[in-house]
Amino acid sequence: MTKNLGLSVLCACALVSPLHAAPPVNEEVAKSIRSFIEAKEIAGAVTLVADGEKILHLSADGFSDIDSKKPMAEDSVFWIASMSKPVTATAVMMMQDEGKLSVDDPVSKYLPEFSGDKSGITIKQCLTHSSGLSDLSGEEVKGVTTLKDLVPLFTAKPLQFAPDSKWSYCQTGINTAARVVEVVSGKSFPEFLQERLFDPLGMKDTSFYPGEETSSRLASAYKRTEAGELEKAPLFFLGGSPPWVKNRYPMANGGLFSTAGDYAKFAQMILNGGESGGKRYVKSETVKQMTTVQSGDLATGFTPGNGWGLGWCVVREPQGITAALSSGTFGHGGLFGTQAWIDPVKKRIYLLLIQRANFTNQGGSDGSDIRRDFQNAAAK
Repeated sequence: MTKNLGLSVLCACALVSPLHAAPPVNEEVAKSIRSFIEAKEIAGAVTLVADGEKILHLSADGFSDIDSKKPMAEDSVFWIASMSKPVTATAVMMMQDEGKLSVDDPVSKYLPEFSGDKSGITIKQCLTHSSGLSDLSGEEVKGVTTLKDLVPLFTAKPLQFAPDSKWSYCQTGINTAARVVEVVSGKSFPEFLQERLFDPLGMKDTSFYPGEETSSRLASAYKRTEAGELEKAPLFFLGGSPPWVKNRYPMANGGLFSTAGDYAKFAQMILNGGESGGKRYVKSETVKQMTTVQSGDLATGFTPGNGWGLGWCVVREPQGITAALSSGTFGHGGLFGTQAWIDPVKKRIYLLLIQRANFTNQGGSDGSDIRRDFQNAAAK
């Protein structure tokens, strides 16, 4: 079946008669992905390369669902997981631009539940993973449907370490920052993102709770078995419910669903210094603050040579998997293998969307060969 996979997808695509000229396909980039599809490492992928104005490469390869032989499509929807974090950070910085908060403010100024040894934790520390806050298990957040109701659970847990004394990847900090946005904006976090980012940018398929039509385009997630086959892996945080059911809190740390085209619009806005289509979303100096290292000399993850901005991973010293990127490139990956990088030197955006659950190599999805080969091909 794998030998015919690429052909069957190409045939399916050939039946489509688009109204507009299709975006160009960089065959080197597409080839770098197809080899992993043939090897049954992934079912399929959507890859995109863009500059600040246009899409330079867009390719959908393999299957969105293997069982039904549904081809991957350019508008296939993906759980982008922690690629949500830069979106959350941008929302925080929009509020800073409006004078409603400063990232140097203590969280306790807005959330009085942060008291005692947590009273001095700043919004900046939440965004740079240096707050010392402890994460919660899936069981601990079961049944919680709002960020507001998460806060008492956050503050009941002991600190892992004194704030700013070390770096530790922290979901709690990001969700805390999102709750601050709710308090200062007077809107729920999903409402804020919809009104201030998604609608004006035209990100029609991006949501914490994608509707039925959008969810019908959701790419199936897979894990690789010991026998080298791909087996479906459910999105664990949905608890068996459809994505549109609001029986979970809006996971500002990693709950967004999106498409390559949608996320590219967000990335282009950031690459263009916070502006898109003549509309200013974030001040250019704010974008620079977000996307340059704010973690000082703390040793950070996930792969060597990185530092941390405000919600963004920043490549300090390109090496290994990031060798093809420029120093100062910033972005974020997601648990199931998705990745976005914005290279401010080359003025390029690189997006890789896949849904693979169990990367077992060192570094997990962050150190995957798929990311390495895609980035090497895309950055040429």
